[in-house]
Amino acid sequence: MSRAEADLETFERLRPELLALAYRMLGDVARAQDVVQDAWLRWHHRDAIVDVPKAFLVTIVTRLCLNELDSAHARREESRGDRLPEPVDLAHVGMARLELLDQVSMAFLVVLERLTPAERAVLLLHDVFDLAHADIAALVERTPEATRKLLERARRDVADGRRLLTATREEHERLLTAFVRAATAGELDDLIQLLADDAILITDGGATGAGIGGIRNPPSPIVGAAKIAAFVRATSRGPGATLAWETRELNGRPALLFRRDGRPFAALLLAVADGKIHRVFFHADQRRLRFLGDPPS
Repeated sequence: MSRAEADLETFERLRPELLALAYRMLGDVARAQDVVQDAWLRWHHRDAIVDVPKAFLVTIVTRLCLNELDSAHARREESRGDRLPEPVDLAHVGMARLELLDQVSMAFLVVLERLTPAERAVLLLHDVFDLAHADIAALVERTPEATRKLLERARRDVADGRRLLTATREEHERLLTAFVRAATAGELDDLIQLLADDAILITDGGATGAGIGGIRNPPSPIVGAAKIAAFVRATSRGPGATLAWETRELNGRPALLFRRDGRPFAALLLAVADGKIHRVFFHADQRRLRFLGDPPS
């Protein structure tokens, strides 16, 4: 096998993990794909001998992501209170072979997005890819002691979010089905019973906002079971709210995809724990619904 063939084989074997890393860092599939392609070019044209390809490529991808997050566009996008990571059909983009599907769930991605880019990088590199603090420090331009503090802070901030990754698939499906049934029927009390008291709903209509059912996209998260239930009932019963929908596997979890005129219009994902819905994520920015796969045959 030639070096070029060996390089390609190595890269393709690692591609799902590299893409997942970039996606978790950026929350955007297209930008993640661009980063991974750039990493391939650097890998293919390298001059140095690499003993540990995975560490080498993870380092390249992380550095490219940090550069991307430092751009003015990224800072502006991440400053939006209603900005959600892009939902994705993992099989459609080549991430279905990931072993740790929890690490790409919407609940985990939202928690990551609340961290600074440096905290995000340190947490992923140390806890997911098992890199040493000395290697991480050079990458994020900190001392090893500083990266340890970043990791401690990041772990503390994601601790509550990790609780939302423990539900079984059966529990998730049951609550999603019940939520859809209650929303469709407009049963306010049933919706409230399904939601945790401190539940949070985030709707991302894009930078310019979007509406559904005659209700404008709220510019900030809605907190509390009663408020969320009232908003869901209003949007599901308002004029123009009738949409075709289907159950899909998005970010490794059961979810809903809404269509209008056959095209993706919105996506609904939940985070559940202890028999209750704790987070409702509603994506209505149609420009960021490109990676949801083909409709079921």
